[in-house]
Amino acid sequence: MRVASFNVNGIRATQRRGFSEWLDRRGCDVVALQEVRCPADMLPEGVFGDYHLTYDQGTINGRNGVAVLTRQPPAAVRAWGAGVLVRAPGESHVEPVPHDVAWPLARDLRGFAGDGRYVEVDLADAPLTVASLYLPKGGLPAELQKPGGRDEPDGGAKYARKMRFLSGFARHLTAARRAAASRGRQYVVMGDFNVAHTRQDLRNWRTNQKSEGFLPEEREWFSSITSPRTLIDVVRHVHPEADGPYSWWSWRGQAFTNDTGWRIDYHLATPALARSATSAVVDREGSYEERLSDHAPVVVDYDYDY
Repeated sequence: MRVASFNVNGIRATQRRGFSEWLDRRGCDVVALQEVRCPADMLPEGVFGDYHLTYDQGTINGRNGVAVLTRQPPAAVRAWGAGVLVRAPGESHVEPVPHDVAWPLARDLRGFAGDGRYVEVDLADAPLTVASLYLPKGGLPAELQKPGGRDEPDGGAKYARKMRFLSGFARHLTAARRAAASRGRQYVVMGDFNVAHTRQDLRNWRTNQKSEGFLPEEREWFSSITSPRTLIDVVRHVHPEADGPYSWWSWRGQAFTNDTGWRIDYHLATPALARSATSAVVDREGSYEERLSDHAPVVVDYDYDY
């Protein structure tokens, strides 16, 4: 089973750069998408080919939006918001469909329910629950903010918002993983976590130790949600000693050309599934001009015997 995660940073722009060609060529069974950033009725015609689409666009125009593409209609759908779209290939209707919430949403996540940041499906053709996540980028705590920096000081508001999300999402992951197990399913959550976990996960780690995405408390949080008994970082499991492979590079300067990147896009899977991974690669384009997004797809082949 080939499974991919891809932050497309706007599906309409990425489609113009060749998203459908990548999708056709890669032959994935499941694809998790983040930052789709498109109203459902404005999705490019035919962009998802022969895949069934499950999409929570959220309520913030032009922001966020997570989706899962599957070969078969999902057996069940769960999300935080109210407007989830489930669409078969060739269909154009955009009416939201009923979906399940198998666990009470953690208090710290309730303010994010309409943002289009999490959706999960039970596959119809395998005992697996697949989730797509777009975690807030966040910001710096107030004491690290300086006037004239890249972002205007906000008193630590974006930082505090991200930390609330992290707190609630840790509890959510435990509930979602256990709920999947109760249904006889493995669980994998994929997406843009906006955290580089270790020094292996970004090229310039020395100069980024006080940058959002590599703060000590963010990295400690990531350690707390992964373990050999709960969720395993699949790419790191396959490549334990490698720097990277990075999945995000700034559009600015020579970051992409010099491979000055961050690994912030993950597959986190339950142990039996994670240990069945036979290949884990990042589809980094050959040149800056060929880039589909500021992120690159993370593609894993699983040989899970079910």
